[in-house]
Amino acid sequence: MSLYLSNVILHQLSKNDQDELCVNFRAELLDNDASTENLVAELHRVFHAKAGKGFGFFKSDSECQQWLQAQRKGELSFYDFSQQCAQRLKNELAKYPFAEEGILVFAEYQSLATNYLFIGILPLNQSLKVTEGLDISATEYLDITKMDIAARIDLSSYETDKESNRYLSYVKGRVGRKVADFFLDFLQAETGLDTKVQNQVLMQAVDDFCADAKLDKQEVTEYKKKVYDYCSDQLKSGEEVAVRELSGELPSSEDGSSFWDFTQEQGYQLEEQFPADRATVRKLTKFVGAGGGLNLSFDSLLLGERVFYDPETDTLTIKGTPPNLRDQLTRNR
Repeated sequence: MSLYLSNVILHQLSKNDQDELCVNFRAELLDNDASTENLVAELHRVFHAKAGKGFGFFKSDSECQQWLQAQRKGELSFYDFSQQCAQRLKNELAKYPFAEEGILVFAEYQSLATNYLFIGILPLNQSLKVTEGLDISATEYLDITKMDIAARIDLSSYETDKESNRYLSYVKGRVGRKVADFFLDFLQAETGLDTKVQNQVLMQAVDDFCADAKLDKQEVTEYKKKVYDYCSDQLKSGEEVAVRELSGELPSSEDGSSFWDFTQEQGYQLEEQFPADRATVRKLTKFVGAGGGLNLSFDSLLLGERVFYDPETDTLTIKGTPPNLRDQLTRNR
């Protein structure tokens, strides 16, 4: 991957004797060498692969935005920018019970002709190593894959499209931890593009198009399979769903209207492109549900063939169980 590093610096978040969070500032920027380039390349890769990211944009009175604009204009050094942001981030993080120690990274770089600013806290873990004399000693390492406090600003989009609601992306974090709220507060940003809602609207538009075109069951299944295949391919390649491009992959209705035409005429609030949501897209070809100790998933093709649902009795009948399930059931009768 071609990555051009402009600036990178590390600061450390640690707790003092009073168990208070504080920042230990590095004295100067890191050199732009192979090690730092590899670090930022790995940060970019891991962040890009994180599922369930949130998107947003700066509030008009955001201090972080003011500092960023000053830095981009050359009125504030990257080092001073990182110090001011680090202090603000520490103050916000200290308000939460999940405040933790780690290495704070600020990196400005370019990848595939797009400029980015990455801000994240990397967990610092300990491991054991064997020395040349075959002694055992402790060593510390950055656990990049476990980072769940991180944000990335698409500087190219930010500087060319001030009306964008998605130039800022952030990791939502683990369940039960308000990491998203904390990062939005730190950056003084608002939530923007909701990818889950966009995917749900897309699914509804597909259902409505199939109904409007009066497709039979087999045609509906094939149509949804094409949508699923396209979205899955986009997920695998790390690309976004482009509705107009997707429409070009799908057959038109009998009157010649494309799926894109349909979404525009019916007024669906769809962005032209957005990240695919794996869980939502999966429902195009599968029925999925969990609750009350049950976790069921089966191909939509099987409904009415091997799987039958009676809404009056709320009963699901399955004919022909999977061999491994059948063996378990037989052994535990």
